Amino acid sequence: MELKGQVGEFIYQNEVNGYSICEFYINDEELITAVGYLPFINVGDTLKITGNYVVHKEYGEQFKIETFEKCMPETLDGLERYLAGGVIKGVGPATAKKIVSTFGKETLEILRENPNRLCQIKGITYERAEDIVAEFNEKWELWQIVGFLEQFGISASSCKKVYDELGTNAVEKIKENPYILVDITYGVDFKKIDKMALEIGIDINSSSRIGSAIKYALNLIGNNGHTCALKENLIVFVMDLTGVSKESVEEAIINLKAKKQIVEEIREEYTWMYLYTAYTAEENIAEKLLRLQKSKNTKKIQNIKAEILKQEKALDIILSEEQKEAIELVNDNNVCIITGGPGTGKTTIIKNIIEIYKAQNKKAVLCAPTGRAAKRMQETTGEEAKTIHRLLEIGKLEEDRNMIEYDVAPIDADIIIIDEMSMVDVYIMNYLMKAIYLGTKLILVGDENQLPSVGPGSVLKDIIASEKIPTVSLKKIFRQAAKSQIVVNAHNVNNGTTFIGREKSEEEQEDFFYINNPIQESILETVISLSTGRLKKYGNYDFFENIQVLTPTKKGMLGTKELNKKLQSALNPESDLKNEKAYGETMYREGDRVMQIKNNYDIYWEKNAEKYETGVGIFNGEIGKIVEINHKEKYVKIEFDDEKQAMYSYSELDQIEHAYAITIHKSQGSEFDVVILVLPKAYQMLLTRNLLYTALTRAKKLLIVIGGKDTVNFMVQNADIKERNTGLEYKLRNNLMNNF
Repeated sequence: MELKGQVGEFIYQNEVNGYSICEFYINDEELITAVGYLPFINVGDTLKITGNYVVHKEYGEQFKIETFEKCMPETLDGLERYLAGGVIKGVGPATAKKIVSTFGKETLEILRENPNRLCQIKGITYERAEDIVAEFNEKWELWQIVGFLEQFGISASSCKKVYDELGTNAVEKIKENPYILVDITYGVDFKKIDKMALEIGIDINSSSRIGSAIKYALNLIGNNGHTCALKENLIVFVMDLTGVSKESVEEAIINLKAKKQIVEEIREEYTWMYLYTAYTAEENIAEKLLRLQKSKNTKKIQNIKAEILKQEKALDIILSEEQKEAIELVNDNNVCIITGGPGTGKTTIIKNIIEIYKAQNKKAVLCAPTGRAAKRMQETTGEEAKTIHRLLEIGKLEEDRNMIEYDVAPIDADIIIIDEMSMVDVYIMNYLMKAIYLGTKLILVGDENQLPSVGPGSVLKDIIASEKIPTVSLKKIFRQAAKSQIVVNAHNVNNGTTFIGREKSEEEQEDFFYINNPIQESILETVISLSTGRLKKYGNYDFFENIQVLTPTKKGMLGTKELNKKLQSALNPESDLKNEKAYGETMYREGDRVMQIKNNYDIYWEKNAEKYETGVGIFNGEIGKIVEINHKEKYVKIEFDDEKQAMYSYSELDQIEHAYAITIHKSQGSEFDVVILVLPKAYQMLLTRNLLYTALTRAKKLLIVIGGKDTVNFMVQNADIKERNTGLEYKLRNNLMNNF
């Protein structure tokens, strides 16, 4: 359907991507609710909208906008309402009335081209008239961008980023070279950009066209975790994408190499292609790691065995030979890796290292990739731990791969310990390497069998595989840990053995239960039953204090989206005593468990714990609870697990989502007292051994696995993890530093 009308009040508007819910007046009479992406749109704007009526189960009938076109108001009343809506600075209702009544049908022409005429109106100086016309024309440019890109299938939500990057003359720049859109719009389909370019008249064999296709392909592999692609595969992909000859692609590769936009690396008989940023990140990491390792060991402690013995007495523990070897390895080297599964004593080693170096007046700095991982590190060691982002003070820049040469603040430390290293991608590792002084000790701690980083690279695996950095691989499960079925079964899964049908030994705790149930509806009932009080009898566990539901997928009856709706309804139902706020299709309610899903470096928080604290920054993965929804002031207050409280304006609610159930990927780096793990039938590519292993290792006190035995056995046997194409291992093995 196509409707034409004028925008009334906004019920909701996301300033970041333009997603909006608004009143919409058709023919100045009929009022409907319209929902969709409306960047650069203001109250009073006249739109032609295309879409369909839908019925929302809670909010009733709405018009869902697929596309829109902004039109100039066709009536003088409409034009006056538009100008009076506050879209142009310095023009309010009174001035709008004067302009329209003075110039009538000429108003648009004057606002477009003739600021002098506006001076006829009392109170408008020539300078003010120029400002009004300039702002009106800037808004005009915005309409042109949306209309221009929309006809080629580029979503309105992408248009705002194009404008932010290219400015008011974006249309002219795009017409000159449409392929610049590939560099500045995330996730845009090359074929749509290409269609636009070819329709405009760009030649099929244009070097900018083929070069853009190459960069698009390399960006695409980065989104799938790779840092590089085989040259022959890249050429075939680009040939298929563009329909050009092999020779044309090879020529474009030569041009991009000359411009330092891509890099070619020959390893044995294969040639690999990189974006310049990905190659440089790997190269910087390899060179700095080797330089650190080969620099003078200025922090070495003499008589380390005696110091270890002192700490054993002070902490009243007995270290294993494996743990002592790890501590001595740290002492003898500037860089080393400590890896191992749950229960193998990594935390004990870290605590001892910190105490030994503190006794020598050495400064230890602890960090981890996520807020929850840093919090857990702080809880287990008793020492302050920061996220890598906060430690490096890199703010938003780590999300911009073009900032590869950015200089970060150096870290003031004698020894730096990074936990959960499997989650660190090449770009974050590159920033980290830049911040470390030569002579500083660096300890990388992690479990190489966990899920890999979301971003490109396999940093921990590649460093271990290179055999250039001393590594202790902890195998022994300590006696106390060996009593846990959680720990034993996690190791069994990692070794390819299922937990189904396994009998526990007499020493083992009752901390692991498997419910063989392949039926989705029945699994859902069991999850709700376990979450709403059934576990209180077992260990007095309360959902909001102790329990977390995990699932491999976002979609389907047992994906996070549906599970969160059902669990919210069961655990935090609608009540006259609780305020609510609708955001898109989600209803947030006081008492809801929520998770921050993107890094926000600027949001202000307060903490009223033992001492009053303030600060800025809430990071991806932090979980909290909605404690207040204030409709008068239009904010949602969230208290996070570490007692930080932050207020989110309604326009910032795209940064959170419900967290009654979260994906296994989102749980990485976190631990929960009780985990209810749901294993539905899903895409086979999702159901891998390391995903199951990661999920099992999230539980501290109790783990309940629910799913069909066929699904469990498939995951245990599915060890064919998609290997990532990376080159860090090769660069470590072949760096020139190896000759020094």
